[in-house]
Order: sequence, then C-alpha cells, then structure tokens
Amino acid sequence: MKTKNEYFYVITGGPGVGKTTLIEKLSDYGFQIVHEDARRIIKEQIETNNEGLPWKQKDVFAKLMLEASLKSYNEISSKNGSEITFFDRGILDTICYMKMEQIPISKEITALATQHSYNKNVFILPPWKEIYQTDKERKQNWEEAEFTFDIMKETYLEYDYNIIEVPKINIAERVKFIIEGIRQLSK
Repeated sequence: MKTKNEYFYVITGGPGVGKTTLIEKLSDYGFQIVHEDARRIIKEQIETNNEGLPWKQKDVFAKLMLEASLKSYNEISSKNGSEITFFDRGILDTICYMKMEQIPISKEITALATQHSYNKNVFILPPWKEIYQTDKERKQNWEEAEFTFDIMKETYLEYDYNIIEVPKINIAERVKFIIEGIRQLSK
C-alpha cells in the first residue's frame, strides 16, 4: 500500500521554464495542485513594504519560503487520501535557494526536508531560453536561471530523489509526458 506522500509529485526547475503553466494545465485535467509559495511571498512583502525579499534579506525570504512550503505540505497531507497532487516546487527548493545564497542549512532544516518527503520521482523542467522572461517578481538573468537548474538537480539527487527531465515540448505534450510517466512508475 502506498503512503500519502507517494501521491505527492514535485514539478521543479529554475525560473521561467513553464512550471506554473504546466501546474495550471494539470489542474485543468482534474489533478489537485499546490501553487508555488515564492511568488505569493514576494508580492506580500512588496505590498507590506517588508524586507523578506530575495534581493533584500535573503535569509528572511528563505525562512518565509520554508514556513510556507511546510504549511502547504501539511495542509495537503492532512486532507489527502490517495489523490495525486502536483506541487509547484517542493520544500527542497528552499534548501536549493539557501545553498545558492550561501545561507547556513541547519540540521533541523535538513530533518524537516527528510520528514516531509514527496514521491521519489521528481519532474524537473530544464532551462528554456525561448520562453524565459523576467518580471517584477522574477529578476534572475539567464545565467542565474541555468545555475538554479543545476543546483536544483544536485539538491534533489542529494536527498535521493529520482530526477525525470521534462522535454522542451508544448504544454499538452508536457502534460501527457508527466501523466504517462506516472502511469509507468506506478506499474
């Protein structure tokens, strides 16, 4: 019998690779989704004129992201039975951010990431220059986007996740790739 977290699939990657579009399309197919917390946090911090922003106080931003990711995970975990759920980024994405920004990662944070696990198969979207755009919440340049992808992949592998790279194909084909991948993994 599967545990709850085996129904939790992470879709990750660097910025601007189509994660949110993909998550939204999976929702259209009837799957439960969990939106990324980082954009919401950035918007809230800007609106309230606070400092927990990735271009101001990176450690505060990381703490807010970790808290929000844990809250989202726990909310879904408490109400989810055996429904497949897609997360737009996972708790390890915060650890990746901390690594990139050289923010110390405590044993407590490492333990939290281990205790709040997902399905061991993680879908990662590679950098895709043709669709990459910046905006007022996403300020990373292309080189930073590529670097984020590399560190993200490294971080998930470090925590014993299996990385499945989603091809650079149109959204309908990406959805099909993920659904078929899950079917194959479930056999």
